[in-house]
Amino acid sequence: MFRDLFREDGYAWDVIELDRGDPIPELSPYDLMLVMGGPQDVWQESEHPWLVEEKAAIRRFVVEMQRPFLGICLGHQLLAAALGGDVVVGGFPEVGVMTVELTSDGEADPLFRGMGSPLTVLQWHGAEVSRLPGRATVLARSQRCAVQAFRFGAHAYGLQYHVEITGDTVDDWAAIPVYASALRRAMGEDALAVLRGDVAERLKTFADDCRSLYANLKRVACR
Repeated sequence: MFRDLFREDGYAWDVIELDRGDPIPELSPYDLMLVMGGPQDVWQESEHPWLVEEKAAIRRFVVEMQRPFLGICLGHQLLAAALGGDVVVGGFPEVGVMTVELTSDGEADPLFRGMGSPLTVLQWHGAEVSRLPGRATVLARSQRCAVQAFRFGAHAYGLQYHVEITGDTVDDWAAIPVYASALRRAMGEDALAVLRGDVAERLKTFADDCRSLYANLKRVACR
């Protein structure tokens, strides 16, 4: 979804696949950093040594350079961990089409301008932010997860849930063993078929919400 939106606006972007060995580039030319999801956990630095460099790059971009940032799922957790917060294994995987509720701060935040509450979203995670870093504000929550979205400072945001859903998302992620296991644990043996149908039914809503959030993110980035 984000690539389509960048393309429509004529923005150039670079994709850095750290798990495939891509080096982190010099950050100064970039106006926005997006850190997306993945099956890794933020504390698995021995298994995935590049997580150390990634957290350092996030800190530099957000704290030293004070440039706009959006982290989704693992990216949300990495933002919290990089800035001094804590991330832990949740009590139960949160997987499926669910709702999140904006806090009063979230309702007033420019990232969620015009989006309303509650929001229907796709969840697919087993870890969660348990303690926010200083200068961070909770913007959304759910019954199972107290930090569904947060802002650090004025320009850095984390979303635990997914907004970037396409028609291929469910099947692509279900092919990843860790994701498939969490899906079965959360929704049972027929989970894939159920989730496929739930997402397909709401694809237009997901796309509209992603466009709204993207438009708001652009305004935040240009402040």
